[in-house]
Amino acid sequence: MQEIRSAKRAIIFPLIGLAIAWLFFMVGIFTDQLVMVNQYAIDDFSEQELRWSTYLYLIGISAVSVASLLGQRIALVLRNSEDFPLARAAHRFANLGIILSLLAGAIFAIGNFLGAFGGYDRDAPGLVRIFGVYVPIVLATALVVTILLLGFVFRKDAPDLKHERDEDLAKKQRAVGLAYATPILGTAVAILFGLAVYDITRTTLNVWIWVIIQLIIAVSILIGTRFAAKAKLVAVEPKPRKPGVAAVSLNFVLSILFGAVVTLMAFTYGGNAIDSLIDWEAYWEARAPLESKGEEFVAMAPEMRGADLAWWLGDMLPALVLLALAEIGIYKSIVTRNQEA
Repeated sequence: MQEIRSAKRAIIFPLIGLAIAWLFFMVGIFTDQLVMVNQYAIDDFSEQELRWSTYLYLIGISAVSVASLLGQRIALVLRNSEDFPLARAAHRFANLGIILSLLAGAIFAIGNFLGAFGGYDRDAPGLVRIFGVYVPIVLATALVVTILLLGFVFRKDAPDLKHERDEDLAKKQRAVGLAYATPILGTAVAILFGLAVYDITRTTLNVWIWVIIQLIIAVSILIGTRFAAKAKLVAVEPKPRKPGVAAVSLNFVLSILFGAVVTLMAFTYGGNAIDSLIDWEAYWEARAPLESKGEEFVAMAPEMRGADLAWWLGDMLPALVLLALAEIGIYKSIVTRNQEA
């Protein structure tokens, strides 16, 4: 009974991380709206101040990563002591949470890199540029590499790899770790190099700079490939194939697909609810007469409406219900499908 409760806790941890991520993303979207309203009020759209939403989004991604990693650790302990279906399902689900959070972290870093060319004004204070662009990329890279190594390389593995000798497993883990980390670190170095050149020269990147960036990434991938080849050459016995594994895996993916779609809807409708707090109608009604007369437009900002009961029930509550539906649906489908007689 204690093992069942622990397996359920391993499933709940990534779901808690998802709820925390949703909350931080919503707060981040709200702070972005406040920044935009202030820009309209002063008629200045240059990015001269630090956007706190960048760190709020990163905290949300980190919450999913860390919570999924904790769930994976619990599932691994269970599988090493007594391997049973619910523990295996919890292990797969935690792995999925880690993979998705790593993907989100990579997209976050690349998005900051691309946004740096049209986002923060390069005439902004140096610290704003550093903490608004460079630091988030470094933190996202550190998060991805750390979670990747802890989640898939340096861990006490499940019974699937118990047939490997400790010495062979150690060699394989080192090689796999370097194979994973080298391309990620190389890409981060290339991104930071491109941003540094962009900030120093204050011009668009020359084609040769892009060639150097791609060269750094290509070399890091080749080095990672060499380490991957070394890991493949480590002598280990092949894992025995089990009948029905493909069908079980497909069923697991299909059950998660529903949760993924509903979760995406929860994030989308939550963001739309926050967007609806801005009253654009009054703004355009005030601006239209000035434009029709050809008069100089006086800076004004759209109004922020209060989050009244109608907004909570009509706009935000559906997003919360969708999030709850996704989390409860994922949890119940995993637990029910792997319940032992």
